[in-house]
Amino acid sequence: MRGLAGLFQALPGLAAASLAGTAIAAPAADAPVPERLTACVACHGAGTSASEGVPSLGGQQGDYVVTQLFQFREKQREAAPMNDIAAGFSDDDLRAYGEAIATLPAPEWSGPPADAALKERAQAAIAKHQCTSCHGADLAGRDAIPRIRAQREEYLARALSAYKSNARPGYDPAMNEVAQDLKDDEIRDLAAYIARL
Repeated sequence: MRGLAGLFQALPGLAAASLAGTAIAAPAADAPVPERLTACVACHGAGTSASEGVPSLGGQQGDYVVTQLFQFREKQREAAPMNDIAAGFSDDDLRAYGEAIATLPAPEWSGPPADAALKERAQAAIAKHQCTSCHGADLAGRDAIPRIRAQREEYLARALSAYKSNARPGYDPAMNEVAQDLKDDEIRDLAAYIARL
């Protein structure tokens, strides 16, 4: 798996090609996993997503990736084009993708840090809703709990809103339950602050 990180770092042009509307053919289902991941990198980036609404996958927990791909495959979670992409994945494919994606470099925030007022509000919301009890003190996740640190802001906001409305089912009800108590301003503050970590 060590060579996968180098592969992803060598493929930034794929993301640009995808954003420019150039079609990228999916490799054959029996191709080696690194080759098959070129389409993942094209949309999600080589660790950090540059595409609005498309989450960064770098540093993501392998078990979480497996669970999400399973949900896409089984149509328990609807998100185009992921349902079609995962439709033909075997259980071994899910595990291989999870392991490979976990080797991507963690996403990094490149803009200015959160201002003091945002930081104070967001840290209060993190404490109130006990985000660190599952996602870890550094919000990097563990096991099947996702890394949210430095995730794209609009993606975090959309995910939290979808958990709150139950439009996005969790693989267990924890996030849906926690999100019920989130206020809209807390969602905005959490997304903006966590994205900037």
